[in-house]
Amino acid sequence: MGKPRLIIASVAAFAAALFGAAVAAYAAPAGEVTVGSPPTPFSQNKQNEPAVAIDANKPSVVVAGANDEIDMESCAAGAPNTCPFTPGVGVSGVYFSFNGGQSWQQPTYTGWTARGCLGPAVCAPQVGKIGTLPGYFEAGLVSDGDPAVAFGPRPGPDGRFSWSNGSRLYYANLTANFSAVRQLETFRGFEAIAVSATDDVHAAANNDASAWTAPVIISKQSSTTFSDKEQVYADNASSSPFFGNVYVCWASFRSNSHGQAFPVPLTVARSADGGSTWTTSQVGPATSNGINSQPDGCTVRTDSAGNVYVFGVGVRNRASLQLMYKSTDGGAHFTGPTVVAPVAEPGVFDPVQGRPVMDGRGGARVDLAGAPSVDIANGRPTGVGATNEIFMTWSDGRLGLNNEQLLLTWSRNGGTTWATPAPIPLTPGDRPVYTAPAVSPDGTDLYVVHNSFTTPYRDNTTDPRGLVGEVRHANVAGGVPAGWTTLERTPGGDPRGSSANALTDEFLGDYVYAAATNDSAVAVWNDAHAAAVCGPVNAYRAALYAGPATAPDISGCPATFGNTDILGGSYPDPTP
Repeated sequence: MGKPRLIIASVAAFAAALFGAAVAAYAAPAGEVTVGSPPTPFSQNKQNEPAVAIDANKPSVVVAGANDEIDMESCAAGAPNTCPFTPGVGVSGVYFSFNGGQSWQQPTYTGWTARGCLGPAVCAPQVGKIGTLPGYFEAGLVSDGDPAVAFGPRPGPDGRFSWSNGSRLYYANLTANFSAVRQLETFRGFEAIAVSATDDVHAAANNDASAWTAPVIISKQSSTTFSDKEQVYADNASSSPFFGNVYVCWASFRSNSHGQAFPVPLTVARSADGGSTWTTSQVGPATSNGINSQPDGCTVRTDSAGNVYVFGVGVRNRASLQLMYKSTDGGAHFTGPTVVAPVAEPGVFDPVQGRPVMDGRGGARVDLAGAPSVDIANGRPTGVGATNEIFMTWSDGRLGLNNEQLLLTWSRNGGTTWATPAPIPLTPGDRPVYTAPAVSPDGTDLYVVHNSFTTPYRDNTTDPRGLVGEVRHANVAGGVPAGWTTLERTPGGDPRGSSANALTDEFLGDYVYAAATNDSAVAVWNDAHAAAVCGPVNAYRAALYAGPATAPDISGCPATFGNTDILGGSYPDPTP
């Protein structure tokens, strides 16, 4: 990482000269979180969708998750113009830091792997080294990504939660059946939600798979259920009457009703015993059609009084809205939805993908760019000093294509009323795609990380494109954030160097993440600076707009094609 660090530092100096006081000097330039990732081959070099959590009781301990294809077969195995997800191979990567996010380590466990399938022979996966969550192969499952991580207190022998017992890390993710044979299925349906946990992060970081619990499936499944886009949070303020409860939210895609009302209810599971058992319930209606749809891209958080808040982007009367559900009884019942704010979901429809994109033809999907990211100043780990102010950010397209904004709103009264959404000032030309806030437990500092495109929408696949990651900070006085400064801005890269496994388009996942203490913050985001652009792949992506086309042999691509990474940084409070 020597050269990237030097580049980042030099860009920081240049930006400081260009923008003056608006940009802070970078004391600790971004480093790679996905340290086990090889630079080649594709798709073993592909990571995206980072999540991060700080242990509120021991803030030097930080854990991240990401979609990590380190154990997939190389495209060179078998037909060199196919880059499949190797059946049975997991993608839920986990990374540990014991110095507050300044450096990272990625453990190696044993499971079902294809990392030795480098071609040209057809891949024959086997039991061997994996860089993802352990215990799934043994349970007849596959860790299928969409990582979500959270720390909470550990229960004692009497079942009561206390930080004096230590901390428990929860890792929620999608999971699929290892076997495609119905009689051997572990659960019914296509994708379920599973949660793993560990009380010994040091052992888990040092390759000890036994430090993790076996995965627990928490979603209710039918033969048609596809559970998706989960988030996890533990009630981590000891002032709460529900201290130690763990909550997971997700969208439950159930069955096709011939276009009338495809049921996709917002679902929440809660555990009051440290993740051993779970109660799962539907929150709100299930109907999803052209008029109304239920919250997707959910986020769940708790305040110092134990109130539970679940947010998502949904539709009411054909209008996209940020919606909120709230529980005052530890997740047993929810009221809502409350409308937080209108949303203009960014992007334009891409006919090849059938999904919205922002950066151009063959671009990265941005279905959830308008989804809410939320944090609450809940006074963790004790609740002392909590303001319980709620902050929400999202990418918004109300000003039209190429004029997207990073919008911010907040509530100081438990979500009853919200500030009028306002744009966070960004570098001219930045087009935010994924965003995440992190507020200090005492509510005095707000950090926001975002991935942004730096070039306008391209109607071709030949012109260069830009993608950056940035971390911004504001002081919060009287509940209002102000005085934005930049703590980190990476040199960025060309997102055309990223790729879906099908090669048909770029791929950057669906989110970025941040977490904060009263003294500092940690942020993680997608990065493409080391991903080389491939001419034959660009030509293939362009050809698809005229009709069916044959994917190229990617042996003609630069070796680092597809090499996307997760970068992260640790940022001391610049105004202590």
